[in-house]
Amino acid sequence: MIVQDVINHLHELAPLNYAEDFDNVGLLVGDKNQTVSGILVALDTLEAVVDEAIENNCNLIVSFHPIIFKGLKKLTGKTYVERVVIKAIQHNIAIFSIHTALDNAFQGVNSIICNQLQLQNKKILMPQSGTLKKLQTYVPKDNAEALRVALFNAGAGNIGNYDSCSFNLEGKGTYRGNEDSNPTIGKQGDLHTESETQISVVFAKHLEAKVLKALFNTHPYEEVAYEVTTLDNSNQYIGMGMIGELKTEMDEIECLKYIKQKMNTECVRYSKLLGKPIKKIAVLGGSGSFAIGAAKASGADLLVTADLKYHDFFSAENSIVLADIGHYESEQFTKSFLVDYLSKKITNFAVVLSKTNTNPVKYL
Repeated sequence: MIVQDVINHLHELAPLNYAEDFDNVGLLVGDKNQTVSGILVALDTLEAVVDEAIENNCNLIVSFHPIIFKGLKKLTGKTYVERVVIKAIQHNIAIFSIHTALDNAFQGVNSIICNQLQLQNKKILMPQSGTLKKLQTYVPKDNAEALRVALFNAGAGNIGNYDSCSFNLEGKGTYRGNEDSNPTIGKQGDLHTESETQISVVFAKHLEAKVLKALFNTHPYEEVAYEVTTLDNSNQYIGMGMIGELKTEMDEIECLKYIKQKMNTECVRYSKLLGKPIKKIAVLGGSGSFAIGAAKASGADLLVTADLKYHDFFSAENSIVLADIGHYESEQFTKSFLVDYLSKKITNFAVVLSKTNTNPVKYL
């Protein structure tokens, strides 16, 4: 197994196409073709984590947060980032970061929080737009079924809880090939009319290359007529944050204590209590002040997130309770989730869970 094989497995879980534009995800250090001796999964790649990888004979670190976020102009070991990169290179250790790709995945960071809090009826809080595409093509009537099957096998036509979705319209197509053409049907230089089926399918944008490959490999024509358009539709399975419901509503203080215990945090900072029971909870792992508006619009009674500033708490405006549980605390279960996921995908050697606590925030 090489590094790229592991990346492919992670891409199935959380395609990097859906990471936020500001982020720096993917292979940050190392050779994608390097043979993997072992995988260490961590929340952050610090020097202690690289040492842990060396000790465990792991030459690939899968990290949630990217160690390289801004451009590096020097590698002198002056900063902790530079020291990590230098040590990783010296020991041929590759570093891969998944960060906001996993934040936006339906089974990612926010789903993990929902599961930890035992929330039901999970939905994306802030669905992404521009992540769905539509393919429209035209194929001889006799070849339509084979092409539909090929497109479905490539992942097109999946909409929510349904697969094999397409729209088909019968019509007449015309064409005339020039002296350099080699028409599959008809003759060079003749105007030809063919009974064709117009096929339209929707697909997730990260599948575009795969879908087009299926189209070109299956379509009988020398020149394939097709259109790919990006849709403005929101993707209900890709996006930031999640919202779910407690099985039984709780008193506000009871709920905050429950969150503190379930999320294994030493401190919960919260906004003004409203004297109403908590049933509907929105969550967003990491820095989540930008989700306050969406949480209120969704009708959530409480938002669980991190890194709220003083003035952010005023944004509750007597319509929601805001609970800041800490950045590390909101994402701490992510590395165990990734270990479990990779262990099921890769069975020929152990995937190691980092024991290093990388939380930079301490409490008295």
